[in-house]
Amino acid sequence: MSEKQTILITGGAGFVGSWLVDKFISKNDVNVIIVDDLSTGSTNNLPQVHNDRWTFIKCDINNYREISAVMLAFRFDYVFHYAAVVGVQRTLDNPSAVLKDIEGLKNILDLSKNTGVKRIFYSSSSEVYGEPVEMPQNEKTTPLNSRLPYAVVKNLGEVMLRTYQSEYGLNYTIFRLFNTYGPRQSPDFVISKFISKALAGEDVTIYGDGNQTRTFCFIEDHILATFSAYEGNQFINDVVNIGNDVQINVVELAQTIIKQTNSNSKIKYLPALPDGDMQRRQPDVTNMIGLMNRTFTPLEKGLEKTILSLPRH
Repeated sequence: MSEKQTILITGGAGFVGSWLVDKFISKNDVNVIIVDDLSTGSTNNLPQVHNDRWTFIKCDINNYREISAVMLAFRFDYVFHYAAVVGVQRTLDNPSAVLKDIEGLKNILDLSKNTGVKRIFYSSSSEVYGEPVEMPQNEKTTPLNSRLPYAVVKNLGEVMLRTYQSEYGLNYTIFRLFNTYGPRQSPDFVISKFISKALAGEDVTIYGDGNQTRTFCFIEDHILATFSAYEGNQFINDVVNIGNDVQINVVELAQTIIKQTNSNSKIKYLPALPDGDMQRRQPDVTNMIGLMNRTFTPLEKGLEKTILSLPRH
């Protein structure tokens, strides 16, 4: 893409959004507008480099008046819509807040179709797969068997994007995000929580027997793939899994983190979560590998980078 692009990144002060911002502003041919209501994001995640390639605006995208003022003031070429309530436990605790994300997406879609946006990149979730009916989980197979508000809202979001494309010609790319980890991640996600507990020498707590498996994608791999979809004009009006396919059970993850932090922490087992703790997760990563054009960062290497990024007291 040769001409200068103006990019909107919603949720750009959050974990994934802020990494995406950094990727964009490393390029000369972009102007990035970051919007975030800072409910879970932080100004500490905004770029450390101060130049004219990025601007931060505190904005609630669920408030039409606020987001319309931003989108009408700029002529955005592309929108990366990452603003959302995320995390299984947080979404279980705040189901009504999750439902409000539907209004935010509708605002983005309506304003995008009316202001000439070329494509929306939408952060969906592996939760749309529900309890898997096949492994690995392929983009073309979505059983829609999860009752969690978060999963239902992400499913509806995907439907809304397809509808606006069909009716108004507004192009999209859907990223189904599996577990991502790395520097800047919120402390209430599993890897950051385990690392924090291990560094403090506290018990690392696990829900259930810990045999549930997960896959973990390092943030640098995640950003490389999603940025490649933008830069290479790939997966237009399509879906792509963003995640690693190497499975590890939660006990092994805890043991690995305890070892890498040289911690004396013990593993403590808690009752299983009543809902939302799927037994298995594994994406089909054929498309992801094609976007990265390299192999995945090994878990141990990603954990090392994450641990080294943390402030030492």
